[in-house]
Amino acid sequence: MKVDVRIATREDLPAILSIYNQGIEDRITRLEQDPKDMAYIDTWFSQHNRRYPVFVATVGSNVVGWADLHPYSHRFAYADVGELSVYVERAWRGKGVGQALLRNLEIYAVEHGFHKLVLATFPFNQAGQGLYRKMGFREVGVFRRHGKLGGKWVDVMWMEKPLV
Repeated sequence: MKVDVRIATREDLPAILSIYNQGIEDRITRLEQDPKDMAYIDTWFSQHNRRYPVFVATVGSNVVGWADLHPYSHRFAYADVGELSVYVERAWRGKGVGQALLRNLEIYAVEHGFHKLVLATFPFNQAGQGLYRKMGFREVGVFRRHGKLGGKWVDVMWMEKPLV
């Protein structure tokens, strides 16, 4: 199985939306309760640009995962710190899709002058943490009872990977 990674286009949005909604349903990636619709994902996609792209992983012609780079903060001091998200289609988790996405995103970030990548995850998302650690990320802190998921307070862990 060959996983290819490329910059996403608007034609990828239905697949991106489907995978995003899986993450919401599985309660492992987002502090979201309700599935999103095409209007939401179209607005989200429009907020990305050349510096902060969306990537898709494909196997053949099928989108099996996506990742995006977005601002960690809009303050000037953090302009070279990028925050990322990674989502993989349920059937493709654990098969190298996340690694391919992170590898390409990191290459892009280095080429575009980013100093560091950061991400937020849940302490109970062991599979995600395994991927991030394998790719060189380390835990830098946990916000206790930081957000609500399913009506219950959950912790949010931050991880980082310096690039230079």
